[in-house]
Amino acid sequence: MITIPGQDPHLSLLMKRRNAEELTDEQLISIFLETCSSSRFTHRNYKKAIEMFRAYTSYAPLRDVTWREIEAFKLRLMKEINAETGRPYEPATVAGILSALRSLFRWCCHPQIGMMKDNPTANTKNPKVQITSAQHYLTKRELSILFRQLKKQGIRNYALGLSLAMLGLRVSELVAMKWEDFHTDPLESSVWLTVKKGKGDKIREIKVPSVLWDILGQYRSSCPKDIMEEGHRVFPISARWVEKIIGNARDASELTKKVTPHWLRHTNATLALLSGASLQQVQEMLGHSHMNTTQRYLHTVNQLKKTASDYVGEHLKDIL
Repeated sequence: MITIPGQDPHLSLLMKRRNAEELTDEQLISIFLETCSSSRFTHRNYKKAIEMFRAYTSYAPLRDVTWREIEAFKLRLMKEINAETGRPYEPATVAGILSALRSLFRWCCHPQIGMMKDNPTANTKNPKVQITSAQHYLTKRELSILFRQLKKQGIRNYALGLSLAMLGLRVSELVAMKWEDFHTDPLESSVWLTVKKGKGDKIREIKVPSVLWDILGQYRSSCPKDIMEEGHRVFPISARWVEKIIGNARDASELTKKVTPHWLRHTNATLALLSGASLQQVQEMLGHSHMNTTQRYLHTVNQLKKTASDYVGEHLKDIL
């Protein structure tokens, strides 16, 4: 979500100048990064992507950038080797880098910024991304195996894994979750979680299953009182540590699937749809901005349901 000028205190430098032309590219980029999102992950990724592009153009003025530089940069990324992985850039990675540039130049073209009239990224297409994440799910048996291993590791890791699987949280949302984010409904019949650090700074409400709330209560009781009070995070660890916890449990369980915390989010969506939840309900729970993102799981769900060949097989089994 891009902040419009005049709505954020970080724009004081811009407001002191008559127009954006009085600012250097470095100052404009700094202002953009401060206003584009409150997420430090988004800030970090956008900063890295913009720096990559500027280095590619030998730090040419942003005002001089045209669609040609954008397209040439995209083609370069699709052929180049990623220094961090030693492999070519994945299409999804290229799409993420282009997304940062789109946001920057769209912001620069805003009438209240007045830096550019034409957006050089307006007609830039993302490389085709093969969607495989919908197949990244665990069966009920595999979940049981993983949960048993997490339980062996301790109540914290058990509660952590259950929260990911039952609430469909992103890892960043899990580690940002505080005890004060839980509340009961007006009738005090259910417990709800307010997710405040969702993608794009969106806020959503998720109903907490009673079995999970009981486990969270056991975990809270087992922890030192001073770090379990209101205002403290439920799981005061890093996202990287969460990934390590799930990875260790996966290895100890000898599961053949490459399970990650995000797999538990995909599993949540798949199980919800299989059990009768509507697409809208799953969309709201996961915090998807667009229904198309949620619909990706329908292919997996439809594969697991009864197909035409099943009906034929049942009809002919008596004569075989």
